[in-house]
Amino acid sequence: MKHTQVGEAMTADVVSVDRSATFREIAKLLADYDITGLPVVDEDDRVVGIVSESDLLARKALTAADIMSAPAVTVHAQESASEAGQLMTRLGLQRLPVTDEQERLIGIVTRRDLLRVFLRPDADIRRQVSEDVLSGNIGAPTGAVDIHVLDGVVTLAGRLERQSQVPLALRLTARLDGVVAVVDELTARTDDSRLIPPERGAQPITW
Repeated sequence: MKHTQVGEAMTADVVSVDRSATFREIAKLLADYDITGLPVVDEDDRVVGIVSESDLLARKALTAADIMSAPAVTVHAQESASEAGQLMTRLGLQRLPVTDEQERLIGIVTRRDLLRVFLRPDADIRRQVSEDVLSGNIGAPTGAVDIHVLDGVVTLAGRLERQSQVPLALRLTARLDGVVAVVDELTARTDDSRLIPPERGAQPITW
C-alpha cells in the first residue's frame, strides 16, 4: 500500500545554523523567517541539535552549541508521514528535521505540514480500505465488510472468514494516510487463533 512519505510533505528550503552561530544570529533568523526553531548542523550537514525560541529564552549563552537541545530527533524522508506525526505527538515536538540515507539534512517537516495528510477526502480513504486492505491484503469478498468513513474515522462492520484477519484489517486500515481512528465492528466465521503454532504466534508482526 502506498503511503505519503515525509519527503513529500516536508519543506526542502530549510534554515539551519552551525555550532558557532551566535545568540543574536539565531534570534535574527527566527524573526526574519517567522519560525520557532531551526536545526544545528555539523560540517557534513548532519543534524547535531535543535535550537528553539524556548532554548534561547532559557539559555542565554554565546553559541548554538551552548544553546541547542541535543541529541536531535530526526526523521528520514522515506518514512511515512503518519508515523512521523505519531512520533511528534508522542514526544511533544512541533517540527522534525528530515534527513537522507547518509543522515544529512535535506528539509524540515512541521505539524502543519503533516496535517495536510489528514485532509484527504473520505471517499479516497474508503476506496483504499476496500481495494488495498480488504481485497488486496485480507482477500475478503466484495460486500463482506461495510466501510463507513466520516471525517477520517473509519468504521468497519461485517464478517471476515477468520478471526486472525480482524486485527490485521484494523491495523492496516489505521496506517492509511488520512485515517484518524478506526472503529471495530468486525466478527469472524471461524476462530483460528488456536490453530496457530505457539512459536509462530509468539512472533511480532513487522511492517
